[in-house]
Amino acid sequence: MAANTTRRPRVVMMCAPGGAGKTTYAKRLEREGWTRLSFEVEFWDRGISTMPSAAVVAEVAADLKTRQLRHVSAGDDVVLDFGFWFRRQRDEFRALLAPKDIVPETVYIATSLETILSRVGDRHGRRADDWPLTEQTATEYFDRFEPPTLEEGPLAVVRSAT
Repeated sequence: MAANTTRRPRVVMMCAPGGAGKTTYAKRLEREGWTRLSFEVEFWDRGISTMPSAAVVAEVAADLKTRQLRHVSAGDDVVLDFGFWFRRQRDEFRALLAPKDIVPETVYIATSLETILSRVGDRHGRRADDWPLTEQTATEYFDRFEPPTLEEGPLAVVRSAT
């Protein structure tokens, strides 16, 4: 009996608070041929440049989930440039991929609040990946963030450069 040599698509969940460097890492994967899915890009493409309502966020999330499943079904590697601030969000996407027998890897960009705050001033909302953040909002995001743990599954921790 021949061994199954079919390669399973890979999925990476970018994980860190705003300003940590997730998009920089995700764009590197995109240049290597991965499909990058991003809330900010989707908002921008819909003409949204400020935080949308919960209903719009839910609609975009549903669209991104559908696109992710379509891409992995086609054999594409996918990087989810979302943030995944809370474990329940990461668990939800793991459950979504489980029927496809895909275990996503979490890439946690470990970044200090000081570094994040030094970056948010450079965001001006001129393009999709330039989502503006105030220092107060960035600090609140940092404080609410739930770092991933090894018990959740495959995890790579990347220390962000200052």
